[in-house]
Amino acid sequence: NGVRAEIIESAPGRKNVYARIRGRRAGEGLLLLQHLDVVPANAADWDYPPFGGEIHLNQLHGRGAVDMKSIGLTHILAFLSVARSGRTPERDLVLLAVADEETNSALGTQWLLAHRPDVIDGVRYAFGEGGVNEMTAEKMVYFGIEIGGKQYSQARVEGPTLEALAQARFALQRYWLRREPERILPQVRAFFRDLAPTRYHFQPLLADVDAAVREGKFWELPNTYRELTYNITAMRWPVAAANGRYEAIIDLVDLPDENLDARLAWLAGQLAPFGVRITGTPTRGFAVPFSPTGTPLFRLIADQARHRYATTAGTMVLSRSTNDLRYLRVRGITCYGILPFPLDVFQSQSIHGTNERIRLDWFMNGVDFTRELVERWTFSEE
Repeated sequence: NGVRAEIIESAPGRKNVYARIRGRRAGEGLLLLQHLDVVPANAADWDYPPFGGEIHLNQLHGRGAVDMKSIGLTHILAFLSVARSGRTPERDLVLLAVADEETNSALGTQWLLAHRPDVIDGVRYAFGEGGVNEMTAEKMVYFGIEIGGKQYSQARVEGPTLEALAQARFALQRYWLRREPERILPQVRAFFRDLAPTRYHFQPLLADVDAAVREGKFWELPNTYRELTYNITAMRWPVAAANGRYEAIIDLVDLPDENLDARLAWLAGQLAPFGVRITGTPTRGFAVPFSPTGTPLFRLIADQARHRYATTAGTMVLSRSTNDLRYLRVRGITCYGILPFPLDVFQSQSIHGTNERIRLDWFMNGVDFTRELVERWTFSEE
C-alpha cells in the first residue's frame, strides 16, 4: 500500500513490525500499539482449534480473538485506510506491533525503547489495549477509556520453616482485602463518578466516594472498586526449597504513584518477626503517571463512542491488569487504552481462557469505529 514496513528482530524468532505515515506537523504523532504474542492455548480444551480463526454462529473463535489480534487488525485496517486515501495527514501515524507483551515485554516494547527509540520520535499520543466496555441487553452502556492502572511487583521470600512462612502469610492477610481506603487518587475518584450512572446498587457510593467513607459505607462497594484505593500484599502458599528451607512468592499490587523501595522496606519489616526474609532481586513495577483526560484526543474518542454506539464514554482505571502503555506514559506520551467494539461478559471471560471468541458483527463495528476515529484525528487541522 505504498508504506515501507520494517521488521525489527529483537531476538531470534522475535520480530516487531514498525511503519509510519508522515504528516505535515512535527511532534503530534499518533501511535497505534499492539502486541503480536498471545498466551498459550491447549487445543484439547477448546471447542474449535485455538489457532484456526474459525467462524461459527457469528462468533470468531481463536486465541487472540479479543487479546489482542482483533484490536491489532482494527489498527492495521485504519492505518491502511489513511495510506490508501492518497492524502497527506496533518500528523504522523505510526503502527507498531510488538513481539512480547504477555511475558513482561522484554523483547517487545521495552527492547524497542532501549534499542530503537526512533520508533516513538514525534509521538504525542498512543492507542493500545486496556479499555473496558459494558453491555446491557446487547447495548453498550459505558465506553471505558483506560488512562492508567496499578503497578505490579513480585518478591521471593524465604523462611526457616513452613510454619514460619505460614504465620507470616496469615499476618499479611489484612493487607490483601481491606474495608477502608489508604488513598483515593483524584483519577480514581473521577473514574467512580464517571461509572456511577451505570450502577444501580452502588450509584450513590460511587458518585461521592468521600461521603461513603465518612458515612462508614465504603466497605459496601465491591472489592474490584475498593482495591483501587489501597496497596495489596498477598503471599502465595509456601513450598519447600532445594536448600531445606521454605520459600514463597509475594505479590505487591500498588497504587500507581507508590514508591516500591519504601514498600519493600515495609515488607521486610513485616516479615522479620517470623524469621522470613526477601531473597534475590524483586521483579519491580514502577510508578506510572495517569494520562490526562482534558485533551482534544480524549474528547474525540468520547465523541466517537457517542456517535458510533450512542453510549456514555468516560475513564477506566485498571485494577487487575497492565499493558505496554505504561512504558510510554513514563516517557511523557499520552496514552489511551481503547476496546473499539462491544464485548459481552461471556466473551470477556474468555480472555486468557478457553474458547476465546468475539461476535463477528461487533468486531466489524470495531473496525469501522477505529478507522473513523483515526481518520478524524489524523486529518484534522485543529
